[in-house]
Amino acid sequence: MAPPPTSVPTPAPNPVPAKTPRDPRLDFFRGIAMLIIFIAHVPGNLWTLFIPARFGWSDATEMFVFCSGFAAAIAFGGTFVKAGFGYGCTRILFRVWQVYAAHIGMFFYIAAITVAGAHLLPEGEYIDGLNLGWFLEHPAEGMMGLFTLTYVPNYFDILPMYIGALVMVPAIMALSLVHKLLPIAASFTLYALNAGFGWDLPAEAWREDVTREWFFNPLAWQLLFFTGFSFARGWLPPPPRSAALTWICALFVVLCIPAAHWGTAQHFEALRELRVVIWPIRDKTDFGILRYLHFLALAYLALRVVEGREAALLSRYAMPIITVGRNSLPIFLLSMGLARIAGMALDQMGRNGITFLLVNLGGMAVLVGFAYWCTMLKRQPWRERTKVSPSDMRSNAAGRGDPTATHVRPAGAE
Repeated sequence: MAPPPTSVPTPAPNPVPAKTPRDPRLDFFRGIAMLIIFIAHVPGNLWTLFIPARFGWSDATEMFVFCSGFAAAIAFGGTFVKAGFGYGCTRILFRVWQVYAAHIGMFFYIAAITVAGAHLLPEGEYIDGLNLGWFLEHPAEGMMGLFTLTYVPNYFDILPMYIGALVMVPAIMALSLVHKLLPIAASFTLYALNAGFGWDLPAEAWREDVTREWFFNPLAWQLLFFTGFSFARGWLPPPPRSAALTWICALFVVLCIPAAHWGTAQHFEALRELRVVIWPIRDKTDFGILRYLHFLALAYLALRVVEGREAALLSRYAMPIITVGRNSLPIFLLSMGLARIAGMALDQMGRNGITFLLVNLGGMAVLVGFAYWCTMLKRQPWRERTKVSPSDMRSNAAGRGDPTATHVRPAGAE
């Protein structure tokens, strides 16, 4: 007699690896940077007297660039390793296209706001304030310059710099295959060569009467971008927790305040002379090394402040800032146009404590609301609706006496 058949156990499916939780610190500080950038770009805004840039050499731009490099390493660095160099380059190319399209779109929508403001509020110098007069007078040359990034007005210079850093990512990833410290060494070398030879990119190449370079030179600012990139990839170790290093950074930041704060420096001849002497190393266009050191000191202090308190960044009080940081590119695009509208509103209402409060808080509320809207769209809630099976749909239709119940469209078809 044959033995009874034994059941063969079904092999358990391979467990899906748990997704690494998103570090809230990156989104929090990106959100802070986005809100500061809005405040800083509102024309004649009294609140700009109290942003970090007034008390030190670095500002929200450094926060934006460092965090962008850190985020780029998280978003794209793994593709080079897991999917291959070709796919990594493809993803970078697509991101470059996205940022390029965003830059072109931002230019035209802000130009439209500016022209509308000049037409409706003729007392405002809105067109000349953004250096758009030449573009409007020479649209053919302006269009060629705009689309080739050889016409970059000062207000529209951050995204081209970001594009310049992104296109270097494949080379940086290739260098990392040789040694993990080679990318940051190459970044410092390029920074030093740019400082030594004075390389620049023309911002108004189509004008013979103007010689102006990009306000943010990507050959210099790439150093900060790839510093963040290297930390995220693990090529650079995180700074150690050290009381001595904390005191050194704090002392450096505090000692910078008297010279960096013009309200203080203007009253002391020695501080004014110091500002002139150190100008090359605090220059914004070529990212003076003093700005780099100041940002690193501030970043270290910020990390020490939030260390052990990361959970607090996910509280309902911090979540609006986190949400802004998670949608940094669309928020940046909106904020740059919103800042122009806010400046026009101040021109009409007058500038006083109440109007500054209304415009700044109102603008930030719009940005936060837009960030939540972007987050909702990313989640695609329409895909989470309860799907009705075709049999249920036929039953429901038959109950209503629908003679076409057998020819209903299945759920999910759109």
